[in-house]
Amino acid sequence: MEQTHTSNNGAAAHSTASAQRRVLVVEDDTTIVDAISARLRAEGFLVQTATDGPAAVDAAEAWQPDLMVLDIMLPGFDGLEVCRRVQAQRPVPVLMLTARDDETDMLVGLGVGADDYMTKPFSMRELAARVHVLLRRVERAALAAVTPRSGILRLGELEIDHAQRRVRVRSEDVHLTPTEFDLLVCLANTPRAVLSREQLLAEVWDWADASGTRTVDSHIKALRRKIGAERIRTVHGVGYALETPAP
Repeated sequence: MEQTHTSNNGAAAHSTASAQRRVLVVEDDTTIVDAISARLRAEGFLVQTATDGPAAVDAAEAWQPDLMVLDIMLPGFDGLEVCRRVQAQRPVPVLMLTARDDETDMLVGLGVGADDYMTKPFSMRELAARVHVLLRRVERAALAAVTPRSGILRLGELEIDHAQRRVRVRSEDVHLTPTEFDLLVCLANTPRAVLSREQLLAEVWDWADASGTRTVDSHIKALRRKIGAERIRTVHGVGYALETPAP
């Protein structure tokens, strides 16, 4: 495990806030971890690395990162277990990396607390952009916590409590990741209206590149498993709509 420091050249191009953000990169391939670390340093982040599961958990506890870039396949124990243990300590945004374009891996990763995923190989530009997006979402959530929307939105048996960021189905609490909650709220803001994948990417991920539409699909599938598949309608070739009881 090795701590690295920000590059003055990269930091000058970004805000002071981003220069102070800490990113823990967990990856056992030294070529990949070096490339990710170099790009994030150039973006103005402080970076620390770990190459196995136990070291990652220890680093997360000691260093308190603002975000983790986490590979699934690791020595010791895998990234899914790392994610479980770290999230049990404190909520941390997680961008998960997988070498396989395996939907099961993606859904399991989302289920243990990952916020987004990327499949190898990927561009460093896209990875850096997604790191910025996840951190902006944390800032927006912190702002919403001090200026919350009042009241509870009830759509049939589905309840969305904006102030507490809690969701209930038939009066039972449903655990959603921060991304899943934001996605549900986005759909619930215009119930029964079809939102395209591109719209959802822009609203929830602040991501304008259509290459991320599979990320939307995987999060929708994870959300369906938790609130009920019948509550989210797929409009093939377009996007998704939140189904609600007829008025």
